[in-house]
Amino acid sequence: MNKALIRIMEIYRATKNPEKAEGMKAYMKHKFEYLGLQKPVRAELRKDFLKEQKATKKIDWEIVWTLWDQPEREFQYLALAYLDTMKEFLEKNDILKIEKLITTKSWWDSVDGTVVMIGNLVNKYPELKTDVIAKWIEQDNIWLKRISIIFQLKYKANTDTKFLSKAILHNSGTKEFFINKAIGWALREYSKTDPFWVKDFISNQPLHSLSVREGSKYI
Repeated sequence: MNKALIRIMEIYRATKNPEKAEGMKAYMKHKFEYLGLQKPVRAELRKDFLKEQKATKKIDWEIVWTLWDQPEREFQYLALAYLDTMKEFLEKNDILKIEKLITTKSWWDSVDGTVVMIGNLVNKYPELKTDVIAKWIEQDNIWLKRISIIFQLKYKANTDTKFLSKAILHNSGTKEFFINKAIGWALREYSKTDPFWVKDFISNQPLHSLSVREGSKYI
């Protein structure tokens, strides 16, 4: 195993805070174990590790899978921070590896952590939008659906509104909170760029009240 990976895992475990871990577990509905390392602590602990890894200019997927397999949630956060740091080195086929991350140990925190890297990948390889992301729209997995709706969050004027409309309308007839929230989030974010488009869309489409409320915040 990568020596730097072993070292950072040891550092994380040596810094655990059982009292904070209980609160973090409760916040995440006891779905995962925690070491009790809150965000500012994690950022400081991983700083040198990520700097060292970026210097390699190559993604080591063994690092990602090893971290993902650990029981404590902070290690999944570290895997995502690693990939975010290395996102410029992601290659086209890595989208399938990220899909595996989305669909295992799934919850909103880890799933949403993939948005920027997927957005960057689709910018780099536009064909992924039709070859992969379009298929996620119709998947049974709610987390793949969620990403198909929100992967363009940072696109602003480059947002493909036709694709966004398709992703939203295919999934708008659901009571699933995380889908309706994603629809509202995507519309709210795009309304910062084109409030007229969003207002017209909300006015003319059958959306859940949560999506309407979230999407209308800035218009």
